[in-house]
Amino acid sequence: MVALCGPAPLKFPQQAWLLLLVIATLAGSPRLVAAAAPVSPGAFDAQLAAGEFSAALAAAQQVPAGARRDAYLARLAEAQARAGAADAAFHTLAHVSEDRSRSEAITATRRALPASAGGGAQADFDSLIDLITTTVRPQSWDEVGGPGSVSPFQNGVYVDAHGVLRRVVAPQQAKGLAVARLTAIRAQERGNPGGADPRLYSPLRKISLTRLEKHVQLTLAAGRMPDEEMQNLAGLEKIEYVLVYPDSGDLVLAGPAGSWHTDEEGRQVSRHTGRPVVQLDDLVVLLRYLHGTPGAAFACSINPTQEGLARTRKFAKESSATPLRRGERSGFLKQLERCMGRQNITVEGIDPRTRVARVMVEADYRMKLVGMGLEDGTVDVPSYLDLVRVKPGEAPPPLDVLRWWFTLKYSAVVATPQGHAFEIRGPGVQVLSENELLTKLGRRVHTGKSQPTNQEFANRFTRHFADLAEKYPVYADLQNIFDLALVCALIQSEGLAEQVGWHLTCFGDPDQYQVDLGPAPQSVDTVINHRLIGGKHLIVGVSGGVRVEPWELVQPTAMTREGNGELTTMHDSSGADRELPIGAWWWD
Repeated sequence: MVALCGPAPLKFPQQAWLLLLVIATLAGSPRLVAAAAPVSPGAFDAQLAAGEFSAALAAAQQVPAGARRDAYLARLAEAQARAGAADAAFHTLAHVSEDRSRSEAITATRRALPASAGGGAQADFDSLIDLITTTVRPQSWDEVGGPGSVSPFQNGVYVDAHGVLRRVVAPQQAKGLAVARLTAIRAQERGNPGGADPRLYSPLRKISLTRLEKHVQLTLAAGRMPDEEMQNLAGLEKIEYVLVYPDSGDLVLAGPAGSWHTDEEGRQVSRHTGRPVVQLDDLVVLLRYLHGTPGAAFACSINPTQEGLARTRKFAKESSATPLRRGERSGFLKQLERCMGRQNITVEGIDPRTRVARVMVEADYRMKLVGMGLEDGTVDVPSYLDLVRVKPGEAPPPLDVLRWWFTLKYSAVVATPQGHAFEIRGPGVQVLSENELLTKLGRRVHTGKSQPTNQEFANRFTRHFADLAEKYPVYADLQNIFDLALVCALIQSEGLAEQVGWHLTCFGDPDQYQVDLGPAPQSVDTVINHRLIGGKHLIVGVSGGVRVEPWELVQPTAMTREGNGELTTMHDSSGADRELPIGAWWWD
């Protein structure tokens, strides 16, 4: 019998055998224990030629982020487009990190698409308008001499075929298609599924402008319109913060947000507060103007004509000799309006056909209606005529032209020491006033002064602006535009776009992103009113407008620098999670 001798058999506890098994498993998986092999250009070309697009995408994503990876992705998207896979091509382009490279790749991809694959330019409303005007009472539209006109522009006012600013119809007067459309929108909102839902209220929603631009650009390139979520900036109600993240390339607007709906005047307003939500078109208009013309202002004005003022002055002098009898006041006011005629509307700096211009004009006009007592203010904001107090024996104020205008009012722009977070503080809007002398020829002479009653109305409007904005959403709409103007000036002044590598390849290019344009307002019915005081006529005319000059507020010497406190903490905790889905551009 032969005995075999050798080393004693090794004995391992059970845990050790399990450990060896795990090590062996990992060793057999190069993907987990070794760096990925570099992408071979030849192998990548072979994958594209064979139509192995998923493998090509996986290979491209192994390349470190930067110009080389972007080049691989651009070639992949072009190959997908040639194969007719348009949606896959634009999904690939969403991974391209540098905006200029992505813009060039989009152009190449669209050229590569078969003619039937789409990818056209941004849609407009022309086809729909043609359909309406050729099928609904064709002889009633202005193009064939009728009284009607149609425009895609929605707001609390509209412009008729003669360029005259008019108020929209009251909600109970709306009929037909408008009511059906509003009902459908609301039904769709009620059925919106859960998950990452922009219609859920958030006290602090973050909107990445760079990511938003990317997805708007890809949407347009695919031949689709930006969806409602993009157009309404995910329900953003007010801009409170601007946050900068150079590492991730995000430039962020932050503030409260939630569900929205269309109100009776056609505005997109918050269901939570009733405030208008910030509009993508307004952002684009102001980005282009203020980024392209640093230091520039923009404004609108509504002013009576010299001839109208002269006629009104003459009529007032003749009428003062004869007291009004009972029942004559209505006819007297109509004669005043005829004497004054229509007032001229001018818009400076920005395109008068934009929604930004329309909101400014409407807010200015309706502020004058409140001041003249032609539209109710609030308990704390009576009309100018109601504020006039004349002691016995005193004469009422002379026929001056009151001047009221909106301008910016912020208490501070607060910044962190590194300039990566900014907080906007203050109401944003104020009303200023001046009394202008009126010559016999109807010329207005600036005085640089405001009489106490005139100044009191302006001060009351400013102090109680929040109450007025709650009652009339157009004022909150104006506040949003002022906030956007301040933000756009801040982006330019502080070089924030450069810090995150943003070149506005879509938002800055009118050929890529086309804002909705409506008719330009040119005139409006006169704003004038009358009050009888002590048997004498007090006739009041108003001029003024809106003037936006944000640049002084964003100069380094004007901003407040805060230490590493709450603003820094909020910035550090609000950055974009790198695991966000590729299609995400907002988060809570």
